[in-house]
Amino acid sequence: MKFGIIRERKDPPDKRVVLTPNACVTLKKTYPEIEIIVEKSDNRTFSDSEYREKGIEVVDDVSSADVLLGVKEVPVEALIPNKKYFFFSHTIKEQPYNRDLLRAILEKNIELHDHEVITDKNEIRLVAFGRYAGIVGAYNGIRTFGLKQKSFELPKAQKLKDQAELIEELKKIALPNIKIVLTGKGRVSNGAKEMVDGMGMKEVDVESFLTDSFDEAVYCQIDVLDYNKRKDGRVIDMYDFFDHPEDYDSDFMRFAKVSDVYIAGHFYASGAPYIFTREDAKSEDFKIRVVADISCDIDGPVASTIRPSTIADPVYGYDRIEEKETSYSDPEAIAVMAVDNLPNELPRDASRGFSEGFVTHVIPAFFNGDKDGILERSAMTKKGKLTDRFNYLEGYVQGE
Repeated sequence: MKFGIIRERKDPPDKRVVLTPNACVTLKKTYPEIEIIVEKSDNRTFSDSEYREKGIEVVDDVSSADVLLGVKEVPVEALIPNKKYFFFSHTIKEQPYNRDLLRAILEKNIELHDHEVITDKNEIRLVAFGRYAGIVGAYNGIRTFGLKQKSFELPKAQKLKDQAELIEELKKIALPNIKIVLTGKGRVSNGAKEMVDGMGMKEVDVESFLTDSFDEAVYCQIDVLDYNKRKDGRVIDMYDFFDHPEDYDSDFMRFAKVSDVYIAGHFYASGAPYIFTREDAKSEDFKIRVVADISCDIDGPVASTIRPSTIADPVYGYDRIEEKETSYSDPEAIAVMAVDNLPNELPRDASRGFSEGFVTHVIPAFFNGDKDGILERSAMTKKGKLTDRFNYLEGYVQGE
């Protein structure tokens, strides 16, 4: 079995990799029959020479590989027919901008495995960059607060080496007695929590956050039942919310009334209520002036996220009355940080973490007969058709 690490071709190019040089060495020791080649790239965080130094062949053409490994979407013209591909396709939510990509994958008889749906039997994701998105997203959110208030300036995360350096920079600043609300309890949100904890910010419970005043900056990490409530007033459990999101309304406004900064690290499922709407943001009670939307669902549950931002230009303003983009320095504007590839600002850390999961959970499936069903579950397409698990995308593919 030959694996090829492909060059990232999406613009701007992503620096992350699925397998680091050290991971490749580990795999060759564990599976003597494995072959690994790496496509030449000037943008990868691990250079061609770093792979060569570990004895990994670097090539111009990876078409001899059986399985091709990438991070971001592969441009249609670069897809090699009749191969197995692993990358984030951004199609499982029926994103209209990638419809042609999924069509091309089917036409070229490609077996697509989307990293986002590589799960265990309980549907728990096995490989993800989420923790690093949370780490960078929280840093960027606090950096955005400084820019918005013109009170301090932090260097961009991409100019720093690793998480430890990000935390050291955060420790240098003095925040006023603001309140930060953080949604989610998964990888993304917990990565963000590492950062606010690392800088020494005080965590408080929901009741204290909503009712008390503090003489220092504080944060509260809230879960789905904290910011959603059943329409009939009953309190059941989070699994009821996941199973019946249509039975819930958002209860986030009680946090928006007392928060200065919102770090969005939740997972948003289809059918769930929006966290805050454009009408909510128009309310005089809506106090939030900085939103770090790590999840970055455009025109979705966080109303101020009207477009993604970029690492080069990470912050824009949202005019909550006119519902349009404006300068983030406008006193009434919400400053929005919605970079959609945050882990790319810490590409080496992020690649090492992702690679560890891929080596542990995914590669063994190729050599043990997929005994745990990992490859079967993650295959979106086979033999020119959608697999049963992803048949719901048929109308999307057809443009319906």
